[in-house]
Amino acid sequence: MQAARGASLNPSDQVDHDPARRRLDARLIFAGMAALAYAADLASKQWALASLADGDVEVFGDWFTLHLTFNPGAAFSTGTGFTIVFTCLAMVAVVVVLWLSRRLASTGWALALGFLLGGVGGNLTDRIVREPEPFHGHVVDFLMLPNWPVFNVADICINVAAGLIILQTFRGVALDGSRDSGDG
Repeated sequence: MQAARGASLNPSDQVDHDPARRRLDARLIFAGMAALAYAADLASKQWALASLADGDVEVFGDWFTLHLTFNPGAAFSTGTGFTIVFTCLAMVAVVVVLWLSRRLASTGWALALGFLLGGVGGNLTDRIVREPEPFHGHVVDFLMLPNWPVFNVADICINVAAGLIILQTFRGVALDGSRDSGDG
């Protein structure tokens, strides 16, 4: 039953259109997702360092193996001689994501930027604190699929973030939750 055309009598169906509330909710989602992604990455890397030092663990035969490796480069182990450059780029990415998060009022964007911050932050932590020296550290990778580079939870988070960013962009949703009218 509806009180007026299109209006619900059920208060749980009402959308909160208060911009300040939407902004706060989005920021909380962003912070929570970033913290969760970052913690999952660091915990999984600590587990991998402790559990995989003695060798590989086949989870699903050759299809999925846990294999500990240290990556000084970027994706697909490219640019292994440019670790400091990747460290600097990651620091810039963290600052940009934090700066953009000030405008968040969209749940989709909050999730995307939270995944991105958690993932970039996890790999950046490795680059700052791991061997061989600060800001030149190698990223801990341990998830291995056939014919694919070894990766980690941070890499998964970064890829999920990329997918969500593409989705939000195609949907025409801005950081503040407004929609592109398509007139242009």
